[in-house]
Amino acid sequence: MIIILSSQATDKNVDELIANLKERGYGIHLSRGVEKTIIGAIGAPEEDKATIAQQIESISFVERVVPILKPYKVVGREFHPERSVIKVRDVKIGGDEIVVMAGPCCVESEEQCRQTARLVRAAGATILRGGAFKPSTSPYSFHGLGEDGLKILDAARAETGMPIITEVLDLRDLDMVAKYADILQIGTRNMSNFSLLKEIGNMRKPVMLKRGMSSTIEEWLQAAEYIATRGNYEIILCERGIRTFETLTRNTFDINAIPAVRQLSHLPIIADPSHGTGRWGLVSPVAKAAIAAGADGLMIEVHPEPEKALKDGAQSLKPDTFAQFMQELSALVAAVGRKAGWSPDGGSA
Repeated sequence: MIIILSSQATDKNVDELIANLKERGYGIHLSRGVEKTIIGAIGAPEEDKATIAQQIESISFVERVVPILKPYKVVGREFHPERSVIKVRDVKIGGDEIVVMAGPCCVESEEQCRQTARLVRAAGATILRGGAFKPSTSPYSFHGLGEDGLKILDAARAETGMPIITEVLDLRDLDMVAKYADILQIGTRNMSNFSLLKEIGNMRKPVMLKRGMSSTIEEWLQAAEYIATRGNYEIILCERGIRTFETLTRNTFDINAIPAVRQLSHLPIIADPSHGTGRWGLVSPVAKAAIAAGADGLMIEVHPEPEKALKDGAQSLKPDTFAQFMQELSALVAAVGRKAGWSPDGGSA
């Protein structure tokens, strides 16, 4: 249940109420908004809730008690009516400003990664993406450089000043990846890896949770709930397309998911049109549609020589194409009432 406190509630009142709820067996999640303080009380036996709600509502500094009917509690808008803004170094995700994450699918070499980082930074990207560990359907495909790749990303961050986002595949690699990454990425195959989600929930580091390729929106939000219930609220959702019967594109990008998630959850949402389409010629129009639908940012694959890429060259933009896209995106961002973190001619604003 959600307990909404009146503006007269003091810190002492809040502490006393939390202690009361913990004694009753509830898990507690506190949200202090600009206008309201909200306590989420989760986990007590169902039959006790009506009686306890009446008792809590009788307290003078409690404005009202609202039951949560959805299976995801902490990541829902009922618990946190105001949209969350996740700060990653100097970059804010979920506010008025659109964020663009760009870079190669995977780190292939130091020169390839640092060259791409410089080029996407010059075009206006604010976060560098790149995979040090890569999941592949085939065991014979390139699986990344591992920690050497993380060190290359670290060097690119030092040179460009961009925070880095990279994927963690295995619970055994979590601490190592977390040592380098500014944002931990959970890929589509690991959305339901609940052991990994729980451990990331124990960390206090931003995480981007990609939607499972065959997952419903509710399942996706419940996966986010696994992270949030452990105390890590710095969660960014990423719509990356779902698997359907269509074969022309790699996946079917679910544009509906973006406004739906904005209604259901306070978490920021990023769109990945590269994986959502699998075709570089479709990335720009689908990315623009995602921003128009309400996405807080984009994740786009860029490679200096896509024809030589070890992974996903077909969906990677060349740097000059990416720079042109960023110029075009500026006008759209303004039209939908958001702000661009880059100048209309490319580059940082």
